[in-house]
Amino acid sequence: MAATPIQDVPIATEPIRLGQFLKLSGLAEDGVHARELVEAGEVMVDGRAETRRGAQLRRGQVVAVHGRRARPVG
Repeated sequence: MAATPIQDVPIATEPIRLGQFLKLSGLAEDGVHARELVEAGEVMVDGRAETRRGAQLRRGQVVAVHGRRARPVG
């Protein structure tokens, strides 16, 4: 089975906090949802579980939630 496509999400400044990126990319509905996803261990960054909502993302890092993937781009 092929991997799902990665959504490129333009960001104005780098780095961006994971919680902000989840909202911006549409992987989370809002800040509360982003926090819940992170706390539940459902967010992967570059293939590793990330449990810090304030983790700093750089351009090109891949964030995955429930099979959907997105990455910040410049």
